[in-house]
Amino acid sequence: MEPEPSSFESSEMLATILASTSLLSDSWNLCSHASASASTDVAAESFVVEEVGDVTYMAFTGVRAVAGMDPGMRNLVPLEVAGGLFSGLQSRRQDAGEEEPAMVHAGFLNLFLAVYRSTNFQNQILEIMNKNKPVVFTGHSIGGTIASLSALWLLSSLQSLSTSLSILCITFGSPLLGNEPLSTSILRHRWVGNFCHVVTKLDIVPRILFAPLAPLAPHLHSLLQYWHLSMTSPNLRDLRVPPPEQLKSELFHFVLDHVGENAREGGGAARRGSGFWPFGNFLFCSDDGAVCVDNGVAIVKLLYLMLTVGCPSSSVEDHIKYGEYVGKVSMQFLKRSGFGEGELPQSSYEAGITLALQSSGISSQERVSELAKDCLKMAKRMGRAPNLNSANLAIGLSKINPLRAQIEWYKASCEESEDQMGYYDSFKQRGASRKGSKVNMNRIKLAVFWDELIHMLETNQLPHDFHYRAKWINASQFYKLLVEPLDIAEYYRSGVHRKKGHYITHGRERRYEIFDRWWRDRRVTGEEHNKKRSKFASLTQDTCFWAHVEEAREWLESVRRESDPIKRSLLWENIGTFEEYARRMVEMKEVSIDVLLKNSSYSLWAEELGELKLHLQQFPRFPGFLGGGVTP
Repeated sequence: MEPEPSSFESSEMLATILASTSLLSDSWNLCSHASASASTDVAAESFVVEEVGDVTYMAFTGVRAVAGMDPGMRNLVPLEVAGGLFSGLQSRRQDAGEEEPAMVHAGFLNLFLAVYRSTNFQNQILEIMNKNKPVVFTGHSIGGTIASLSALWLLSSLQSLSTSLSILCITFGSPLLGNEPLSTSILRHRWVGNFCHVVTKLDIVPRILFAPLAPLAPHLHSLLQYWHLSMTSPNLRDLRVPPPEQLKSELFHFVLDHVGENAREGGGAARRGSGFWPFGNFLFCSDDGAVCVDNGVAIVKLLYLMLTVGCPSSSVEDHIKYGEYVGKVSMQFLKRSGFGEGELPQSSYEAGITLALQSSGISSQERVSELAKDCLKMAKRMGRAPNLNSANLAIGLSKINPLRAQIEWYKASCEESEDQMGYYDSFKQRGASRKGSKVNMNRIKLAVFWDELIHMLETNQLPHDFHYRAKWINASQFYKLLVEPLDIAEYYRSGVHRKKGHYITHGRERRYEIFDRWWRDRRVTGEEHNKKRSKFASLTQDTCFWAHVEEAREWLESVRRESDPIKRSLLWENIGTFEEYARRMVEMKEVSIDVLLKNSSYSLWAEELGELKLHLQQFPRFPGFLGGGVTP
């Protein structure tokens, strides 16, 4: 079998396309024009539009934003605050057990909304859509964040429309925009390729929001003013007063420490939704070329490693030198990269890594070069590997189907059994039978398969849209419906709940929560939404139903012996809530027939509850509960 292409072949290809065409240079030229226009004309818009060939460019300036920016402001807000403008990226309520919402920098979002509300912007977008030609949103510094939000808004808006409009966003030295859930949402929508963030080797601005800036806020105004003058009047170099070296040094080391902390922790707080995280492609530029990376963890590590070989002064100056770097990158791609005598790696893979390291501007002699190589190896999902891995998993799924079929047969046999216990209780109360042991072994083998699949997805070994494919959404849902009741039965059978607590809060495996999200995020037709069942489901649709039953059994047992009226009242409330939930599930036929078998845990619980209610009505020893909202 032929060795796979270099892991950086597609990244180098993207960088080549950008650098060998006029996309980069045209974008940068228009960014410069937007900044100059904003400085000379107070009434000018915060963006300019220009057509170059068949491409329409919309460049946003960050000049006015930089001039009035509060350096200490770095708070994140959910995209929901913008109404429905980013409906495709907004997650559901957290109180429904959903993941953290996609969030963006509050100040940057306000800047975009101000642009969005302008009549000129709306007219320009309408004209772009009518022409149906490629559009490039671009911006330097804070203008890059406005460009990113504009592209995200348009991509979200076009989801429901049939259009072939091509959208690309190219930013230069842009600060980070949002959190890791925003990056994940962009990944799910397959929009990663729509964003290219050009970052110089040492520019501190794309790294600055990793650090809490409040401690340095009073000293940053001079730095912001310096950048402001540099962007608006690049020819008046003599009038620019560089920030004090001490300020540069303090800022450099402060930011370096925090970027390093995120790099070492693989994102840390950022990945939990409470901090900033990169999205899209990052085109790292140096005097030696460019390397393009799209893996978030690798991007953060490169942001750190490149900064470690720099100095405070360069980290400030690099933010205003993008014009020089764009020209150098274009020139570098007109030349063929080569190796000196004796330097040629033995494999094409190592050659790709070495070329990528060279393009990043980190010398092989630098002490961080090996760390950078490891980072670059992780950055790219290996050539054709994601699709090959996906195909192999499909083969693996077909091989485990017999295990699933055996569990289905076991369920059917339990439902037909004379003991009238059903699937869940039969497995929970199983003895040393060969049949029960076989089913338990199948349960464990299936868990191993699905856990490995999740690991591969989270380590970028599978296609980005893998969990959006109907085949895997449906397969994971059927697995969850069939097997999770067995996991719950085993949890209570082995008495783990007595040590750890009840299943839903303390025992549920993470894979089931992930599959819940896959199922909720799938595309659902109106017909599927409104479809009503004419017979009971083959599998209970709430896979935690039996865990709820176990909790309700404990409440019923506790209420019999509880003497404290307040605690007793709370127990009856819990019982009433479960009773209503179960009644609704049965009425909607969302449960399997085994739930209603005579000796199932649920049927026995309902029978005991009915007897207790009758007893309390005949012998009202608890007058506080009769006639009230919690009366059984």
